[in-house]
This record gives sequence, structure tokens and C-alpha cells, in this order.
Amino acid sequence: MYYKENTLSYLNGKWIKASEAKTDLYSQTMHYGCGVFEGIRSYDTADGVRIFKAEEHYQRLIYSAKKTHLNFDYTTEQLVKLTYDLLEKNELKDAYIRPLVYVNARMDLTPSANSNLFLCAWEWENLFNNKVLDIMTSSFRRPDPKSCVVDAKVTGHYTNSILATTEAKINGFDEALLLDANNNVAEGPGANFFYQKDNVLYTCPLGNILPGITRATVFEIAKELGFKMVEKYFTIADVKGADGAFFTGTAAEITGIKSLDRVDFKLDWEDTLGYDLSRMYQRKVAHNEYQEFALV
Repeated sequence: MYYKENTLSYLNGKWIKASEAKTDLYSQTMHYGCGVFEGIRSYDTADGVRIFKAEEHYQRLIYSAKKTHLNFDYTTEQLVKLTYDLLEKNELKDAYIRPLVYVNARMDLTPSANSNLFLCAWEWENLFNNKVLDIMTSSFRRPDPKSCVVDAKVTGHYTNSILATTEAKINGFDEALLLDANNNVAEGPGANFFYQKDNVLYTCPLGNILPGITRATVFEIAKELGFKMVEKYFTIADVKGADGAFFTGTAAEITGIKSLDRVDFKLDWEDTLGYDLSRMYQRKVAHNEYQEFALV
């Protein structure tokens, strides 16, 4: 799925076969989860291959590295250029791109003076294959912002996400919905959450969630379409019985939700504001209508 015999990846200044890429088994990232990453998409548009919001993604990668004390000296411009090179070398158009900043051997739980940059990409359609989801309230919580850096995309944080998704699938659901430390709704394991009630879209404010780039894009498109958006804290009880809901994220794009804890939302996905947003999103990325494509 991720690479073939001749797939190329980038590692610390060199282009190498993905099958030959190696790391240190004593890596602090492998043992303790001290690393940062991004998920980015490119689209085959009418004007050629374009990376969607590459600058924002790489600005967040640099921010995440700084917040976790990783020494990382690439610029946004360098990272964007390398990513276009990656796509060209692998003849990829509609692709999912994964930059990873990780640490070599260091077992004393202190910041490393050196970090590594790995870039790879592969063909990957919508995370949920455009399925409308049945989700459950997870027994796992979103990490408390007082105990970790929740606005950075840290590798170790996603153990919690994997546990939440695994629990959901074991119980016959497609995905999970996590609460925060105050029992308010936070987000999905790898996506931000919105719900619709009386023609208003609600989502929780920043602070307990990863500030999603697709989430920000939804705000922009909603403003363009004249949809009312409200950021507020809310509970599971507020969500159940609402008109509709959806996840947003680079891998998920905009994915509709059918039910929460076996309670169906009132409207069919195709009749919701989220569906209108998803159609507009796909139109913009397919036709290069969005101003935030990174050009080289």
C-alpha cells in the first residue's frame, strides 16, 4: 500500500528507495514517541498537481518540532520544494504525503541536538472511503492540555487515538468520538468534529484539540456559503438528536456521520450543511479554485 519496489523517499538530504530506508532501533522516537509529523494531500487539478495548504502544514510541523524541543532547521519553502520533488520522482498526483521528524538514539529523556527528516507519499483515497459513519463515545479521553502539548502533532499522542479507534471497531462502530478532561466533546481520533442543529454548525473551540487545517478550511467555505458557525463547548447530550454531524481532516477530508451511540441524526447526510461543504471542498481542490494551494 505505502510503497513499491522503486518508490523513492527523502531522508536527511538523500533520495533513497523507501524499501531501503532505515532508522535506529534505539531511537528516542521509537521508544518514547518523541517525534512530530504531518498529513498533507496533493490533488491532480486542472492546472497540474497542487499540494493543498502546504505552507500551513509545514508551518505547523515546524511549530510542533519547536514545542517538543526538536532541533529542526528546514524552512517552509525548502519543505514545499522537496515535497513537489517527491511527488514528481514517484509520478504521484492525488497523493497523501507524510513528513516525519524523528530523533536518533537518546535514552535520557532530554531534548536531542539532532533530528531527522523523512518524507514519503502514497496513493490514499478518503480515509473512510466516503462512507457515512456510525460512531461511538470513546472511553478514552483527549489528552489534557495541562499535561501535554495538544496543539502539536506529536507521534506519541496517537497511541491514544489508535486505542480509541480500536475500541470503536471492536464494538461494531466505524470510529470514535473523544471527550476532553471536562467531559465536553473534543474530536475524533484523527479528525475534528462538527454537528448541525437548526441550520447552525457547532464545533468546540481551540485549546483541547489539534487545530486542524481542514477545520480552518471549513470555516472559510462556510463563510463563503453564508452558513452560521459557532465555537462553543458542548456535551454528548447536546449532540445526540441533532440534525447532522461530520468529521474534518486531511485524511478524512469532510466525512459525514450517520449516528452517535446508535442514535441516528435527524437528516440524511445528503440533506445536511456538511454535505454541501464537502461538495464545495471537493470542487475547489479538483479544479484548483482555492487560493491556498502551494505553487512552485
